[in-house]
Amino acid sequence: MGLTRTDGPLSSYAPSTVNYSIDGPPHKLLMHPFPRRVRAEFAGRTVLDTRRGFLVHESNLLPVLYVPEEDIDASILMPTDHTTHCPFKGDATYRSLRVGDRSAENAVWTYPEPIAAAGWLHGLVALYWDAADAWYDEEERVFAHLTDPYTRVDIRPTRRHVVVTHTAADGRNTVLAESRAPVVLSETGLRNRWYLRPEDVTVPLSPAETRTRCPYKGEAAYEHAELPGGTRIADAFWHYPEPLPESSRIAGLRSVTDGPRDDGSQITVTVDGEPA
Repeated sequence: MGLTRTDGPLSSYAPSTVNYSIDGPPHKLLMHPFPRRVRAEFAGRTVLDTRRGFLVHESNLLPVLYVPEEDIDASILMPTDHTTHCPFKGDATYRSLRVGDRSAENAVWTYPEPIAAAGWLHGLVALYWDAADAWYDEEERVFAHLTDPYTRVDIRPTRRHVVVTHTAADGRNTVLAESRAPVVLSETGLRNRWYLRPEDVTVPLSPAETRTRCPYKGEAAYEHAELPGGTRIADAFWHYPEPLPESSRIAGLRSVTDGPRDDGSQITVTVDGEPA
C-alpha cells in the first residue's frame, strides 16, 4: 500500500516533490522475498505452504503473494480454460481447487511465459486470498491480506478538537461526538482516522452486525447511531474490541464512517474547525 497506492513512489500518481525520476512505465511492478512462512487452508487441508514466497507490488493494487509452483498442493489443482491478459505481466492461465465436494473456481493463476520485463514471475503461482478458508503468517492467522513491509500504522494521543456532525437531508445538524482528547491513527497511504472515547459519543449507540478485518488492526465491530425521533444512522461508528497488539492503543475507542449517505444525509468530521 505504501509503495503503490495514492502518492506512493510506484503509484501512477507519484509525487513531483522528488529529486529523482523513475525510468519506466506509469504502471510499475516490484517483487521482493517475503521473509516468513505462509500457509493457506481450504476444505480442512493445507493447500499452500511456503517459506520462499514473494510479494509483488503493482501500481494502484495491494501486494500479492507469489510462491514457487511446488509450494501449492498439485493433487487438488484442476486445469481450466480460463485465461486473462495483463499488458505488464503477460497471459495468465488458471486452475481450480478441488477437495471432496468443495471447489474454488479459477483460484490459482500463473504466467507460463511472462513478458520479458516480468520474466522473474516464471515458475511462480498465486492463490486468490478469498479462495482460501484461512491464511497463516507463521502461526498467526491473518485476515484481508498479508501485511506490507512498506506500510505502517502510527497511533498517537493528541489534544486536537474533534467534532463529528450528522447533517440530515433537510439540513438539520446533530453532533454525534466531540472530543478534546482523541487518538489519531495514521496508516500509510490513507488519511488520518480519529478515535474517540465512548463517553465522547453524544448519542446512543446500538450493536450492528457488520464486521470488517484489517491485517494491521484486527476485527472491527460496528454500531448504529440512534438519533432523537427514532432516526437510525446505520453502521455510523466502528471500534476494535480486541485489536492486534501493535494497535492496542485504540482498544474500545470509536471512529466514524464519515461522508455522504444513501438517504442524502452526511457525516462530517472536523479537527480544530477544519474538515478532517
